[in-house]
Amino acid sequence: MENKLNNVAKVHSIESFGTVDGPGIRFVLFLQGCHLKCKYCHNRDTWSIHSGEYKTLDEIFDKIMRCKNYIYPRGGVTISGGEPLLQPQFIIELFKKLKKEGIHTCIDTSGNLPLSENIKKVLELTDLVLLDIKHIDDEKCKELVGKGNKFELEFARYLSENNKKMWIRQVLVPGYTDDEKDLVKLKEFLATLKTVEKVQILKYHSMGKYKWEKLGQKYELEGVRDATLEDEERAKKILGIE
Repeated sequence: MENKLNNVAKVHSIESFGTVDGPGIRFVLFLQGCHLKCKYCHNRDTWSIHSGEYKTLDEIFDKIMRCKNYIYPRGGVTISGGEPLLQPQFIIELFKKLKKEGIHTCIDTSGNLPLSENIKKVLELTDLVLLDIKHIDDEKCKELVGKGNKFELEFARYLSENNKKMWIRQVLVPGYTDDEKDLVKLKEFLATLKTVEKVQILKYHSMGKYKWEKLGQKYELEGVRDATLEDEERAKKILGIE
């Protein structure tokens, strides 16, 4: 079983020419399965670990190697989800092979889970973490995504203490994550971290609503407007970012 976990992953999808999930052109592997219940999720179909399809380590590595000419050296590979760190053994083995090829490795994660030894091993092999801070307020975080923020804030501190580069991301949802006091609190927290290279505001949109409906699920943010450029600029000003 351990060997199978190391060499097979449950995969949602693959993007071979990604430009928004880390520096340069990226090969983006979206793994299946997520333990959070984000109300704004635009990939509702990634939640169930029973969906998706199995892919072997060799299959994925071979696909990446066919893309090496344009993802190397300025781009790289990003593992996203769902929550990729639910399948850490596979990522460890894949990243070992990628490091031998000199390919930049990146994880897109909520960090909202305990720091197991396997996750620490993943981070040792990771060049950059895209860390999604769901909400800086614990109770509001629980209401928005189904779990509090204790683990994700601990995760951010661990990255900082271990000199791991990170880009902080927060989805800006009108009425949920745009309160000025919360944004100020987020700014204060980020100021305690040493390795934050960038802070990104991701504007909430409802384009993923159809995926909820296709699955027969109630869309949790029905009636919430999409975030605007003005919302984004206001949040950036409060956070003190460009």
